[in-house]
Amino acid sequence: MITHLQGKLIEKNPTYVVIDCNGVGYMIHISLHTFTQIPDAENLKLYTYLQVKEDSHTLFGFSSVAEREIFKLLISVSGVGASIARTMLSSLTPKQVREGIATGDVALIQSIKGIGAKTAQRVILDLKDKILKIYDIDEVSPVGGNTNRDEALSALEVLGFVKKQAERVVDKFLMSEPDANVETIIKQALKNL
Repeated sequence: MITHLQGKLIEKNPTYVVIDCNGVGYMIHISLHTFTQIPDAENLKLYTYLQVKEDSHTLFGFSSVAEREIFKLLISVSGVGASIARTMLSSLTPKQVREGIATGDVALIQSIKGIGAKTAQRVILDLKDKILKIYDIDEVSPVGGNTNRDEALSALEVLGFVKKQAERVVDKFLMSEPDANVETIIKQALKNL
């Protein structure tokens, strides 16, 4: 029903924001990922998902359409409610959640508070095919077009490492050190592969 809200940022907290849209204040629940993406600027646009229950109407907000789509996929799984989905998107980036599901990384999904082994397996079983179909369609990698990344990956491939694993390790490192040189990327990747 409400697909996005744009207005004046009134209040910003790690779990929710309040946006004033023409005199009406909307409380929107957010993940920590979205919290870190929100600038301190006065004007703000968030993509939203309205959850209607018998006793409440709750708005969830996301900094990107990609994050909202992952949230909607997660809550479609039996045993994963909106609060667990929000916790997942607070612990991991949408890309990490997507890749964890696509590669069947049960340990990664299970590392989220509130998710046990059975739920982690169910998330992967229910969503793996859907994730693979829409994989990387609506979100550009923050390290795309990085020549140091490409050189490091080709070197790791020559050394005999599987491309997908190498990409995951290199991308994870580059999120914290985007300006790292080729040698540093390879050294860090070798420690984690």
